[in-house]
Amino acid sequence: MQKTTNLKILSILIFALIFSMYQETPAQRKKTTAKKPAPVVETKPVASTDISYTISMSKPWTHLLEVEMRYRPANISDKAELKMPVWTPGSYLIREYARHVEDFSAKDASGKNLEWRKINKNTWQVDTKGAKEIVARYNVYANELTVRTNELNSDHAFFNNAALLMFPKDGLNLPSTVRVVPYGNWKVATGLPKVANQINTFRAENFDVLYDSPFEVGNFIETTFDFRGVPHRIVFEGQGNYDLEKTAKDIEKIVAQGVEIFGEIPYKDYLFIVNLRGGGGLEHLNSTALQWNRFGFKPEASYRGFLNLVAHEYFHLWNVKRIRPDALGPFDYENENYTKLLWVAEGGTAYYEGVLMRRAGLISDKDVLDSKTALIQALQNRPGRFETSLENASFDAWIKYYRQDENSVNNQISYYDKGELVNFLLDTEIRAASKGAKSMDDVMRYLYNEFYKKNRNYTPEDFQRTAERMAGRSLDDFFRKYVRGTEDIDYNRILNGVGLRINLDSSAKKQAFLGGSLAQDGDKLMVRALPSDTPAYQFGLNANDQIVAIDGNRASQTFLTSYISEKKPGDKIKLTVFRFDTLRDIEVTLGGQAKQDYKIVPVENPSEILKRAVKVNFLVFSMRENFKVKSGKRSRRKGKEI
Repeated sequence: MQKTTNLKILSILIFALIFSMYQETPAQRKKTTAKKPAPVVETKPVASTDISYTISMSKPWTHLLEVEMRYRPANISDKAELKMPVWTPGSYLIREYARHVEDFSAKDASGKNLEWRKINKNTWQVDTKGAKEIVARYNVYANELTVRTNELNSDHAFFNNAALLMFPKDGLNLPSTVRVVPYGNWKVATGLPKVANQINTFRAENFDVLYDSPFEVGNFIETTFDFRGVPHRIVFEGQGNYDLEKTAKDIEKIVAQGVEIFGEIPYKDYLFIVNLRGGGGLEHLNSTALQWNRFGFKPEASYRGFLNLVAHEYFHLWNVKRIRPDALGPFDYENENYTKLLWVAEGGTAYYEGVLMRRAGLISDKDVLDSKTALIQALQNRPGRFETSLENASFDAWIKYYRQDENSVNNQISYYDKGELVNFLLDTEIRAASKGAKSMDDVMRYLYNEFYKKNRNYTPEDFQRTAERMAGRSLDDFFRKYVRGTEDIDYNRILNGVGLRINLDSSAKKQAFLGGSLAQDGDKLMVRALPSDTPAYQFGLNANDQIVAIDGNRASQTFLTSYISEKKPGDKIKLTVFRFDTLRDIEVTLGGQAKQDYKIVPVENPSEILKRAVKVNFLVFSMRENFKVKSGKRSRRKGKEI
């Protein structure tokens, strides 16, 4: 009877813990005070600079977007420089957008040609000859559909302004307008505000806003919903197996949980652009560009993947677009913008994507645990965890993250994946140290109020100090080991604080193990990557080797798996491979299975779990949904970036 009772307590507490981890610590209502009217000061008129763009697509089958830029500087000089960005915020790689520019020309307002020349890879220098207005025209080849590039074809146009529109030297703080001339009867969607009484014309207060506002132009399907009086627009480009009404309702649930954390909506309207090809997303101040497989809305697991993507990009409107790491805004569009904080900007958002989903009731406690277990499993099987810290992975994103190769497993970690895991563990540390009074919600709110609202970017030191402020104690050991350092994470030390532990099943070690990432490419068995702690690596197998035989038997992935399963650790096999079109034999001594199975479970003593759970305030909500048992008060919190 006692054993049965203990098991029940264990079951209830594990779900109680996860449910409370994904509960908010609520935002406090702010007091408002009357402001004194500002004194009226007379000012003299100042000459202003006018910048306007017209984007046309008269022949969409050519993939050429036609751009006209009219630039009237307040003070004309002998030469003007027009520049194309080399990257777009949110995607940390130099992409050289200028390579797609064609047919550049420059004239004055009367149509007289102005001489011009390129002075570097992304700068066009124009001799003004005293002209008060420069009219530059050029085409941009647009035939790559990603969330950070441009595509124009017979079906639609999608474009990022950073990959399309030039800016004047030293003019990134200037306002501009954009007029779109759609093909045929295509509709236009963008997060930019409209210019009154002008069709398909929009305005941007500066180039950070302009470059942060993608466009979708086509015969898209759309729906809208209002949340707290703020309109949200969803546009789908393409046909697929989505349920428009259901999707809108579920997205509204995600929006509700994001707003609940911060207590306010910092935008006047929001746009979700969904292109039904490919995959991925990119965040913006009041919009997001998403890509998903057109038939990827069923089954339910695939649909939840889409909602996870939505939650991730939506939470970014706070974390990174407003709560900005040191170097990320205002932006330098011609060079790398280095920061050590992508593990917070992206990894923290990856963590909160799950938080929003759980609080919205769109995933279960089991889904939460399974996702964290998978992250632990993947990290522990990656030798690169000893080579690269989270801060260094963030800093080197420009040269590594988007340029993965066969050795990346050995010298890199993902600031998304390990970042999500470390943010989860940091939340656990804060909740345990504060006895449930504070959480990562409070960290995010503090950064939002003290940095975004005061027009400041935060540094790595600011983030650590904020986390420590909420925990009520030093977290230097945590940050030194797991953020700035490469030490293996002591999961149990952290998780024990809230009544959890890691259960490690090492029985798989008894199985023979070759290692390496292999792929069946038609009738060829190819080696793709080799972790450095595997027999395949240690005995000389190389990436891009083609395995043709195993102990003289024809090789295939199915046969190799079956053949090795009959061996024991320490047995030897001979692999015959083609390397650079030369046949060679490699003898490998099989090891024990390197992978271990991790599972997050309650600590063994139920009374200790109960003591700790109560201590951190994990049981102040109803468990009716999961266990159909009556309890006292239900938590006020409603539900829950990445």
